[in-house]
Amino acid sequence: MMATMLIDGFTLTAEQVVSVARTPDVKVGLAQSAREALKESRDYIEQTWMHDEAPMMYSFNTGVGLLKDTRIKVQDIVLFQTQMIKAHAAGMGEPFPEEVSRATMLLRANAFASNYSAVRVEVVDRLLAFINAGIHPVMPQKGSVGASGDLAPLAYLAAAIAGFDEAEVMYQGKRMPAPQAITLANIGPVLFDLKAKDASALINGCTVSLAMAVLAAHDARNLLSDACLSLGLTLEAMRAEMAAFDPRIHKARPHAGQIKAAAIIRTLLRGSTRTTHAARAVQLPEESRRTDIPYTARIQDVYSLRCAPQVYGPVFDALDYIDTIVNKEINAATDNPLIFGKDSGGFEIISGGNFHGQYIAQAMDLLAMTVTDLGSICERRIARLIDPGLSWGLPRNLMSGIRGVNTGYPVVQCAMSSLVMENRTLCMPGSVDSIPAKGNSEDHVSNSTWCARKAATVVANTQYIIGVEMLLAAQGVTMTESLLPGFVLGQGTQAAYDEIRRRIPACLDGDRWFHNDIQTALSFVTNGSVRAAVESKIGKFTL
Repeated sequence: MMATMLIDGFTLTAEQVVSVARTPDVKVGLAQSAREALKESRDYIEQTWMHDEAPMMYSFNTGVGLLKDTRIKVQDIVLFQTQMIKAHAAGMGEPFPEEVSRATMLLRANAFASNYSAVRVEVVDRLLAFINAGIHPVMPQKGSVGASGDLAPLAYLAAAIAGFDEAEVMYQGKRMPAPQAITLANIGPVLFDLKAKDASALINGCTVSLAMAVLAAHDARNLLSDACLSLGLTLEAMRAEMAAFDPRIHKARPHAGQIKAAAIIRTLLRGSTRTTHAARAVQLPEESRRTDIPYTARIQDVYSLRCAPQVYGPVFDALDYIDTIVNKEINAATDNPLIFGKDSGGFEIISGGNFHGQYIAQAMDLLAMTVTDLGSICERRIARLIDPGLSWGLPRNLMSGIRGVNTGYPVVQCAMSSLVMENRTLCMPGSVDSIPAKGNSEDHVSNSTWCARKAATVVANTQYIIGVEMLLAAQGVTMTESLLPGFVLGQGTQAAYDEIRRRIPACLDGDRWFHNDIQTALSFVTNGSVRAAVESKIGKFTL
């Protein structure tokens, strides 16, 4: 039986967030230390400030935005929380995936567990009850500018937590009103009153942006590992010149990512004889049609092969930076105002701007740019694989069967180029775009939600590109095996090739329904099957 994961507001990891988001049977609980701290601060609030003569404290007993100077009487506070959620439920578009909803609830609960938000412990328990029961609030993707938090989507989450009739959730694969799911799951009262600060804390903070960022950064890290595998297979298929991966070259330009990328390729291709002078000296049938190429010496390859460490390296380094931002945000208090203990005893409330999503916005813009370029160089190698004039003699279009009757893979390559172009458009930075909102009270916004959404789309598009490079490189290897007898693949590339062939037989009898092959190639990346097969043979090849 899987142990319950406990959150305390300070030690949650990205790996744990991904696990909860994508593994519905993972259960989450609140650490006792956090529970006690939350009770202490809330008891102070109830005993000290829940009267109409208390100091005016933003969103506790005042309106929000330009209504910050309007006092809310104690008798109206519960109604204020309800009305606040309704006023902010202004989202549009398709809902976020359920994994984003799960990650958002976990991250919001963890932020509260740090005891800076002054919510009741019952709110944290309610969030965790939703996660553990598999109730996922339906949150529209559009409507947040990532300034005073992801207000619009989080309002739908808060409405579900409170049991509003208008709120919808996904439960056991069905979309239904939140009260129905709460009743079916039997997790407590359908209507859950939100008291002072509860609603504003639930909707404050760029937590939806962060949830997407955690998942996208995780997927991008795996994507980069798979891009090393797809590169390795293409190097084998094209009988590449390996001098460009010599460690001395990369120590002479000592970027950590570049050095790492070259080292990974050397590891994957260790033992390869297809990437040797002897293999390159073999004249393939398609190659023999050319008279301007000296077969005995290639000297150096084109940029998409030779410069791969210099292109992959910045992606490694960018992901290290992005992970630093994401990991800090996971255990950050990001709503407003925050509560702090005083040395003299008791607590004080301080207003600030931790809800602003600029850190996430810029990190996700960087993720979109670096992954787009990664997909771009992979697509250029795909284009080379189908052109015998650029692939050093691989069959034209990697085509099999009757020539002319069958086409091969050029339209598959074309489809990948469409994704590259889409990615390039999505690279337009959103973090520099700011439109003042709410009567100019929010005069600079981060746009973090859109930045995270487009970064996630770029990662998803590039998963296709890298899976297809694996597919076509393996096709090239298979189609030239009989022409290169005795030449072998490297230790890592052989394991990758074997797994690809286990899942997708080589296309040797003419065109087939390539859609299915593309979907399987995508799964190589999304479920990590090729990566796992390589690691089972040679161990973890990325650090």
